[in-house]
This record gives sequence, C-alpha cells and structure tokens, in this order.
Amino acid sequence: MTKRLLLLLTAAILSMQAFADEGMWLPSLVSSRIKDMRSKGFRLSADDIYSINKASMKDAVVLFGRGCTGELVSGEGLLLTNHHCGYGSIQKLSSIDHDYLTYGFWAKSRGEELPCEGLTVDFLVRMEDITDRLADGEDAAAIIGVAEKEGKGYRASTESMYYGNQIFLFVWQRFEDIRLVGTPPSAIGKFGGDTDNWIWPRHTGDFSIFRIYADKDNAPAAYSAENVPYKPKRHFTVSTKGVAEGDFTMIYGFPGNTQEYVISDAVDYIANVSDPMKIALRTRRLDIISAAQASDPHIRIQYAAKHAAIANAWKKWQGEVLGLKRLGTVEKKREYERRFAAWAADKPQYAHLLDSMRAAYGRNREAYYTYELYNETLLTLDLPLMARRAAANGNDMSKYYRDFNPDIDRALAKAMLAEFAARIPEGRMPQALTDKVARYGSTDAYIDYVYDNSKYVDPRTVGEASADDPAAELYDIVMKNYPRGYRARNLSDLKEIRSRYGTYLRALREFDPERAFFPDANLTLRVAYGKVAGYEYADGEYHRHFTTLDGVIAKDNPDIYDYNVPQVLRDIHRKGDYGRSGVTIDGRHTVPVCFLATNHTTGGNSGSPVINGRGELVGINFDRTWRSTMSDIEFDPSVCRNISVDIRYVLFITDKVGGASYLFDEMTLK
Repeated sequence: MTKRLLLLLTAAILSMQAFADEGMWLPSLVSSRIKDMRSKGFRLSADDIYSINKASMKDAVVLFGRGCTGELVSGEGLLLTNHHCGYGSIQKLSSIDHDYLTYGFWAKSRGEELPCEGLTVDFLVRMEDITDRLADGEDAAAIIGVAEKEGKGYRASTESMYYGNQIFLFVWQRFEDIRLVGTPPSAIGKFGGDTDNWIWPRHTGDFSIFRIYADKDNAPAAYSAENVPYKPKRHFTVSTKGVAEGDFTMIYGFPGNTQEYVISDAVDYIANVSDPMKIALRTRRLDIISAAQASDPHIRIQYAAKHAAIANAWKKWQGEVLGLKRLGTVEKKREYERRFAAWAADKPQYAHLLDSMRAAYGRNREAYYTYELYNETLLTLDLPLMARRAAANGNDMSKYYRDFNPDIDRALAKAMLAEFAARIPEGRMPQALTDKVARYGSTDAYIDYVYDNSKYVDPRTVGEASADDPAAELYDIVMKNYPRGYRARNLSDLKEIRSRYGTYLRALREFDPERAFFPDANLTLRVAYGKVAGYEYADGEYHRHFTTLDGVIAKDNPDIYDYNVPQVLRDIHRKGDYGRSGVTIDGRHTVPVCFLATNHTTGGNSGSPVINGRGELVGINFDRTWRSTMSDIEFDPSVCRNISVDIRYVLFITDKVGGASYLFDEMTLK
C-alpha cells in the first residue's frame, strides 16, 4: 500500500457527495460528512462528535460487554443500554426467589445496585491511522505495546479498513466494576418476545440502566465496596421534547459486521446455502428449549439467555433471505460485476481479478459450510463442553451447571447429531463418529449412551470423571475434526478470499468514483445519520414512524408470557397518569414508545444513543425492521429503518413503573 494510493483514497472520501442515509463513518473522519449532516439538520461541529483534545460525544459512548453499545447520561457514571444487551447479566443475578427477568429490578439507592460479574465497558480513548507508519516499517505489536502503557486499564488493537487499504490503531480504556441499577420486567423490556422481534409496529421498552464504578482516582478497578461512581468526561443531555417526522437523527455506536462490497458468489452462498441451513437448525433448537421453558418456571429462567441468543440471529436471517431475494441482490451484483469486468479487461492489474475471486470462493465454499455446520450443531451442546471446562477449571464448575439441564441438553444433542449426520458433505463425516453411531445403532442411541454414562451430567460426580469419559470422548472427536482453518466471521473473511478484496476495493474506487465508500463494520466506533421516517410496508400500507402505550395495552395478553403486561402498567394506562412523559397524539393522551429512522445500523448498534441535531439523547437504538435485515449486504433506503425506544418511554417506565425517579436528579433533562 503506497502513500500515494492512501492520498487518493483519502481524497475520494473527502470529495464524496451525499447518498441517501447509507453509511457507517469513522468518527475521526466525520469532518468529511459534516456539510451533508448540517444540510440535514445537525447543528454541532465535527469536534463535538470526536476530539482527542477536548471532551466530545465519543467520551459518552461505550462498548458494552462484548458486542453492544451504551451511553452515559449523568456525571455519576449512569449508563443506558438495551434490556437485551444486559439480559445475560440480569439472568445471572436472577433466581426463583429474585426473578429480575420477570419482575424487573430497581435499586432504591446506590447501596442496592448489584455488581455484574464479568461485565465490562470500554471507552475509546483515540483512534489513529497508522497505515503510513506500518508501510515505513514500524511494528504493529510495538505500536500497540506503547499505546497500552499510556494509561491504567488501557488496551489497544489494530483494525483493518477497506480490506487492508487502511489500518487504524484503536486505544481503549476498560472498566470492570459495572452494577445493575434498574431494569424493567421482561414483559416491558422484552415485550413481544420472538414474535415481535425485528417487527414493526414495535412496542418494546428495550432498556436497562447500569452504573460504572472506579477507584478514588476515577481509574478502572476490579469490584470493591470502596469504589465510587465514575465521573465521565462527557455525558448526554436527555431531550424530553420528542421527535417528529423528518427530524435529524444520528447513531453513535459499535456496528459489528457488514459485507457491503462482497461479490455475487458470497451473496448467493448467504441467501441460498448458509442462512437457510442455520435457520432450520435453530428452529429445531428453539422448539426444544421453548417446550421445556413452558413446562417449568425454573427452566424458563435457566434457559432465557440461551433462548434469546439463539432466536435473535435466527429471525434476522429469515428477514435477510427475504430481503435479498426481494431486491434481487445476487443478480444486481452480477450485472455490476459484468460492467466492472468490461472496464477491467484492458487493465492488467484488474483484468482477471473477478475470476480469481470466484475460483477462491469455489475452493472454500464446501469447507466453510462444514465449519458453520459444526458451529450450529455439535458445538452448541453443553455436556461435551463441560468436559473441556472441567479439564481447565478442575472441580470449580458451579457457574456452568447453573444454566445446564441434562434432559434438555440430551434432547438437543439427539436433534443436532442427527442434523449433522444428514447435512455433512460427503466425505467429511468424522470416521470416529461414524463408528460410534454404527456401534450403538443410531445417532439417538449413541447420545443416550453418552448421557447415561458420563460423570459430567451431574456436578456432584465431576471429580469422578476419567479421560475416557464418553462426553470427553465426544468432545475430542468433534475438535479433532473441527475445521479450525476456516474460522472466520463469514465466508468472505477467509484469508484466501479476503486477501483479494483489498485489490478489488481499490479497483472499484477507480471504476465507480461517484459511489460513497465507507469501511465495513467491524465493531469499531462509527457514526451513522439519517432522519425520523415511516415507510411504505406494502402497496397501500404505510407505517407511521411511532408507536404508543395504547398499542402496548392493545397487545396485552395475560395468557402469553411475552405479552403479559405488568398490572401496574395496566393501572397507569387506565388512569392516564403519565406524568412528564404524557403527550397528545391524534387527540389521544398517551406515551410514545418506539420510533423509526433511516440510520444505517447492524448488530453491535444495539444500545446506541440516538441523538438529535442539537446533540441530545432522544432514544436508544435496539433493532431494525424485518425488511431491513439485508442492509448488512444491500441498503435499500425505501424500507431500511432502525427501531429505537423513545427516551420519554424510558423516563416514564423508570418513574411510574420502577419508582426510581430519583435518578433524574443526576441527569441533565431538557
């Protein structure tokens, strides 16, 4: 990568014209977008969004856990994110006696806030383009090492943009003492469950409240009763004025993974092979878990986080397949590639590039499918993993058995081994597994043997397990045959394929200079912007940009767990006692719940602050519409919408349901 080419790439970014609301922009380069942002209603500067010389919005945004976003809303470390982002921590704190999932939790003072073991948040200290430094011979590990010594709790990484055409250093500061402050009942925070997930109209109060704690010097520290609330450099002002159709909105968060520039071979694999396989397998797992949860409230809590984790991507993939086929993305990509090939024909450096890329996909497709099949079947089982964990942790296995039910895991194992055997490409079935199935007569009989004889089934007998325990043996068979060399986020991220995309992106910039190129999402901090907007869902069916509490009550059903609205909310609605959050819409006195906007989002943007043109918090992003889920590959501005919980609903639930209005005293409300 030459310096001259870097200059050309940077110039291309700076000269881009506005294209719809597509794009996830690096905050350090957002100055290239400010003119367009201001034309759409943004009233602040690029330095207000990102600066390393003064406090900016980046100092109020965190990577929450390992894959969500959160935002600071007070000078005392108070943090908002999605209910589903905090779900795993809430589940770990829950029990039959303290069922915070069903009934919610609200600390009445800081002394009642609950420590969340293992939960972390990361602040971005700075990001730096180090492409030139690396080209001049500096060592990436050395650069990282120096950066991590700059402050307490610092960690650093290098991240590739545009398939290696630019390399950035990201420096973070990690905090480890995070405590739960408040969370609504699941029938609010997860209202509608899997049925409403990815669907509009939406009525989910998808938020939870946490607090970051630090040592007396305001630095990261492990949990201690002596720690004090963290004092951030910046926190968001909370707007109580609401949003209207056409209002500017900005998302600031950590989108996880997009594939905007992949060729048609990749999209064909996703839409016709990978997604359908994963949808079918997860459907079987969800059916088994759901039936067990319905039979026992303890199991419902025990498997709540697992169910949610399986179901989220399961439904997203269904919408993605529908969207890609509706848009004809594969054929559109092929037509674009035909034009590119004609342009590249007389350019030696690009003439055979597409042929090379297609050949690489062909060589790797079956093996990568096998890798995904392992991940969605045999590697989802708990019992074999118990054997590995016991080897690593000795007999200290209590935290793993807390969410383990041997009968459910046995049923899952039977289903997944049968699916694995039926779907594995010819010649790729492990011989040892074939022998085991043959010895016991069927996949079901082999699984029964494993679960009937393994000492890992019961935590009380873990210490009696031997090296030839059948669960350990099954784990060894799986891992000896697991295609580790194909570990990647997606087929296009395999080294042999990915290495060609750097050249392809450079070629596309020359071929299509008017196209707005932004780096694919990779869980680094990004800015996306757009406007509040409804959309035409189908011919003659227009969906407005907002929902209200009236819609929550209309869906209320005491016989269905996910729709069984808490009685307190029914009573509030009956009385119309909405406090500061009440508004009049179409002559009705109600409370706003969710709203739509055109921001380009993906997984990882869950919990991201939704910011108005004045830089104030108006909502918390938590989802996309089902017809938008293909936006990781193709963004369709006519229907792609992100879904956010209105901040006024957050305040309303915190006050009227949680009785925690004391928290408002530390917020800046406007």
